[in-house]
Amino acid sequence: MITMKDIVREGDPILRKKAKEVQLPLNDEDKELLQKMLDYVKNSQDPEIAEKYNLRPGVGLAAPQVGVSKRMFAVHTTDEQDNLYSMGIINPKVISHSIEENHLEGGEGCLSVDREISGIVPRYSRITVKAATLEGKEVTLRLKGFAAIVFQHELDHLDGIMFYDRIENFTDKLKQPLPKGI
Repeated sequence: MITMKDIVREGDPILRKKAKEVQLPLNDEDKELLQKMLDYVKNSQDPEIAEKYNLRPGVGLAAPQVGVSKRMFAVHTTDEQDNLYSMGIINPKVISHSIEENHLEGGEGCLSVDREISGIVPRYSRITVKAATLEGKEVTLRLKGFAAIVFQHELDHLDGIMFYDRIENFTDKLKQPLPKGI
């Protein structure tokens, strides 16, 4: 079972690397990891399990966030029409997107970031993603609203992009040089 101790935190170089394509069909090791990632996001949304294992709630988790530089992620979320997206995604590619942008009113968070970062994270309102699933099926997903934002956040992890990289005029206090004399 994946817990918070398994989640790589910001500053780790793996979060800034472009992840590698995954060989299909999935080998047993990749299949097991992706299933554990999916179990994490499901468990993290169950108040009893989350409290028992001290899990921060999340709707998505990318392989680089558990120290594996491979193009796969797990999501467990619903869209505005209450359609459930609970799946492991492998080698996703955005094949189209809207010009119109959207963002979460309260900003975004991340299991790999232990601090609150405010700011608007611009995302495409609608995306179409082609990928393979944990079950080995090829899928084309047309996503909008919150589900589209979740997928874009996880896709960014596969390209070494953190959500705050997209906030206009964001200056990362962690990367500022220390003043002389300290």
